[in-house]
Order: sequence, then C-alpha cells, then structure tokens
Amino acid sequence: MQSDGSGGRWPAWVYGVGDEPDPRFSLANERTFLAWVRTGLAFVTAGLGIAALSHFAPATGSRFIVAAVVMLGCGVLCGFTGLARWSRNERAMRLGAPLIRPSVLPMLSVILLLIAGLAAFTLLG
Repeated sequence: MQSDGSGGRWPAWVYGVGDEPDPRFSLANERTFLAWVRTGLAFVTAGLGIAALSHFAPATGSRFIVAAVVMLGCGVLCGFTGLARWSRNERAMRLGAPLIRPSVLPMLSVILLLIAGLAAFTLLG
C-alpha cells in the first residue's frame, strides 16, 4: 500500500503535503471553521423564520420570501466558505505559505445589512 503522507487523514490533498503545523494553529483553524458553520446555521434558521412569517403577512409575503431565500443562500454560502477556508488555510500552514484573505466576509456583511434594511422597511412601512 502506497502512503501519500497524510497519515490516513482525510482530505489527503490537505494533509498529504508539507510539515505538521503547531497543533494550536490547526485547532484555531478548526474553531474558525466551526464558527463559519455556526453562522451558516444562524442564517438558515433566520431564513426559515422569515419564511414562516410570510404566512402571517400576505400583503408583504413576497418580500419576506425574497429575504428568506437570500438568508438561506447565505447559510449555504457560509458552509461552503468555511470548508474551503479551513482546507486552504490548513494546507497553507503545512506549506509555510501565507493564509488566504477573507473575500466572502464583506459580501455577507452587505447582504445582511440589506436584509436588515428590508426588514425594517417592511415592518415600519
């Protein structure tokens, strides 16, 4: 059986390269990944809550549905982004390369602000 250097850990394209980093850095990277997952779950929960509210306000239901879909999409995006960031950062630490920059964070912040503004407009208007 040929060894790829990953020590049997998955994914091999992350663990099969470079040197083992300080465990504290790997654990911090894992905590960041879990924060992305937690944020994604919060977006999904908010999207489901907004969708449930649309049944109680038929006049503005379409706005609620749009907001719910956007929130659900943000939740999915957080999940994929967290996994991609974790794997790319873990690989970079193993290779001694610079860590990736947070490219999705500004976009998620703007979307969240837009949804909050839409919610305020809907509730006050």
